[in-house]
Amino acid sequence: MNIKKIMIIAFSIIAAIILGIIIFINTPRFGKHPAGTRLSRVEKSPNYKSGQFQNLSPTPMLTEGVNYGKVLMDFFFSAKPKEPQSVLPSLKTNLKALEPSENVVVWMGHSSYFMQLDGKKILVDPVLSGYASPFSFNIKAYDGSDVYTTDDIPEIDYLFITHDHWDHLDYETVLKLKPKIKKVIGGLGVGAHFERWGFDKSVIMEEDWFKPLYLDEGFIAHVAPARHFSGRGFKRNQTLWASFALFTPATKIYIGGDSGYDKHFAEIGERYGPFDLAVLENGQYDSKWKYIHMIPNEPLKAATDLRAQALLPVHSGKFTLANHDWDEPLSKISATPQDSPIRIITPMIGEKVNLQDSLQQFTKWWETVK
Repeated sequence: MNIKKIMIIAFSIIAAIILGIIIFINTPRFGKHPAGTRLSRVEKSPNYKSGQFQNLSPTPMLTEGVNYGKVLMDFFFSAKPKEPQSVLPSLKTNLKALEPSENVVVWMGHSSYFMQLDGKKILVDPVLSGYASPFSFNIKAYDGSDVYTTDDIPEIDYLFITHDHWDHLDYETVLKLKPKIKKVIGGLGVGAHFERWGFDKSVIMEEDWFKPLYLDEGFIAHVAPARHFSGRGFKRNQTLWASFALFTPATKIYIGGDSGYDKHFAEIGERYGPFDLAVLENGQYDSKWKYIHMIPNEPLKAATDLRAQALLPVHSGKFTLANHDWDEPLSKISATPQDSPIRIITPMIGEKVNLQDSLQQFTKWWETVK
């Protein structure tokens, strides 16, 4: 075979691969970037500059002195983090059988959790498909961490989406839950994904940082900053990542999403605190990306800034997305001194947290896992 034919075959293969990638990233699971009137609104945001959303503080993706080559080297050649070798324990609460008067939180692993507050049923960042990736064979949930399916979820008054990363916004889960969802709440631009997935625009509520969303009588979601980024494909930061200060008639909850530590926690605490409970990321950290995820001890600092009475640490216990052992985040956060003014809540997946019982105890369940 002559060189010309070899080059034609090689270029054909490369072209086919590129075409395949383009077709794949344009499938519905990747959602859609804001366009039309939604894009016009995005472009008017003071947090949108140079064609993308920006953090309040300069936020490099990697820590100074670190490059992507080092990240890849560590990923492929460093010792792999410990993962659970046995089935994770759980206490599966029947979400459809809760008494209307119960104010509860039920953690579903990673950053997914259900809340019932003053009669309203709320779901945050549900990922119930068994994986946190565009591919079903990648970033699989630990055995026992996926005890809930979409069939177990009751009708949802408010679905909160903190940002559009695959481990927070799961196409398969959202599509199955679609008939049960009354309102979708997110940062600016996030509604574009939901409209592509067939949600009526009338159920979508999106807003900029430090702006309120009036949900129902007595229920207000104040959209607040986070220090992170967004994107489901190659182009980043076209939708706004956010946290939420949720006010109900009887309680105030901080829905943290993903965020590196920064001054915004103190500002949110000053504007909207104190909080009865702060749900904050605690996991998938690394010193190489310390600006976009909190490293150990920072979640407690953030909860202090927020003026929270209690802290529910999430973003661990289901997927491996960083080079720390699966149980390290829970072990470190539970080592908080006993005299800490902030109560640390560490339920098993599915265990009901009674927000009206400040004396409820939780075991160090991860220590029983091999």
